[in-house]
Amino acid sequence: MLFTRRHVLKTAAAASLLPLSARAAYPLLEARETKQLVAPDGFPETTVWSFNGSVPGATIRVGQGARVQRRLVNQLPQPTSVHWHGIRIDNAMDGVPGLTQGAVETGSSFDYDFVARDAGTYWYHAHNRSMEQVARGLYGPLIVEEARAPDIDQDLILMLDDWRLDPETAEITDDFDNGHDLSHAGRLGNLVTVNGSFDPAFSVQRHDRLRLRLINASNARIYDLKLDGLSGWIVALDGMPLETPFELSGSFPLAPAQRADLIVDVITEGDTASLVSIERDGAFGLTRFDVAGNAAKVQRQGVSTLPPNPLPEIKNLESTPLHKMVLQGGAMRWLESARIGETELSGRELAQLGRFWALNGYAERPDDPFLKAEIGSPHRVEFVNETAFPHAMHLHGHHFRLILDDGSLGPWRDTVLVGRGQTRQIALIADNPGDWLLHCHMLGHAASGMMSWFRVA
Repeated sequence: MLFTRRHVLKTAAAASLLPLSARAAYPLLEARETKQLVAPDGFPETTVWSFNGSVPGATIRVGQGARVQRRLVNQLPQPTSVHWHGIRIDNAMDGVPGLTQGAVETGSSFDYDFVARDAGTYWYHAHNRSMEQVARGLYGPLIVEEARAPDIDQDLILMLDDWRLDPETAEITDDFDNGHDLSHAGRLGNLVTVNGSFDPAFSVQRHDRLRLRLINASNARIYDLKLDGLSGWIVALDGMPLETPFELSGSFPLAPAQRADLIVDVITEGDTASLVSIERDGAFGLTRFDVAGNAAKVQRQGVSTLPPNPLPEIKNLESTPLHKMVLQGGAMRWLESARIGETELSGRELAQLGRFWALNGYAERPDDPFLKAEIGSPHRVEFVNETAFPHAMHLHGHHFRLILDDGSLGPWRDTVLVGRGQTRQIALIADNPGDWLLHCHMLGHAASGMMSWFRVA
């Protein structure tokens, strides 16, 4: 690791170009370059790409059922777009260039306007050349509040990201075409931040009850997270409330693009509690909770469930059609061949084009959809991982339920982690019409072949 100061633990320019009437219609979401202190104190500021001048971009917070309206203005040297991750959205607003909209060129704009139907923790991020643009900082939190809020003292958003920075300049390493990254685990950084800062701190009191909204904005890093000086429950995953909160006793994983809502109590007898990352060489603090005083004499007992979102029920699972998606390629399991369009290419030819992965034999988003679904129809998808690496498979426009090993339905998700050599099934109701992306959210894997789509008609 380049940066070593870690807590080792034992346990507005674009707006002036627009007419006033246009500015009044939609609040601006300006994609532009800026400087931000990402590395520890003593290092220079880092040149980042941002929404509205900061990483993460400004929090968008609305009530359930409210409209989200933003005018994306692109002041970057590349075309871009915005994907509203995890939101069951109108297809035209989903932000996927070449599938739901054209990329927004430099100096141009695009109006996003949609209803946030489901309460929960979501996020927005660039979806053109996303392996690079997200790694440069183009993301932010989107919070949809429940009509009945839980009993908490603070509601904290924690966006986790890892950055690959030059050790001398603290600038982002410009090696996005690195073949090793693309064909292996993906782009992994040498500095982990929370909310765009190294080792941030929050002020709390003993016996405070906190809602921690964890969002993994990293390109490829799978976090193994644990609480220190805190106790509590996971109450929602990928924005969707759990039917029964999961009491935390050890560590838990958070794959790229996944979210977890925690309700935790500050129980430490010391001055500091922490969210920690479990790594090969120890447990390292990601963020601190500095404790000053007591909020109450005793800790609260138990936790209530969050109100459920209006998702369609999945019935008759055994009779639901099953569709197989095979995850192929990568280092140690190289592709012998795969298709781009109607052309079959050898593994060597694919590698020369920067294609190292395939989904069902296609090393690029195919012309025909992986699945054609009638509106309201139930489907199962079986992800078969024949590669030597894990993959975070994300469906746009829908949530799905995991199918557990005993055949029962698990929690609602929008991104499922499929381990190497693993097979995992999901079930969904195709209730949102349009053409929807399905891809690996290890963004380098998506850029180098792991991209497909499905159609709901």
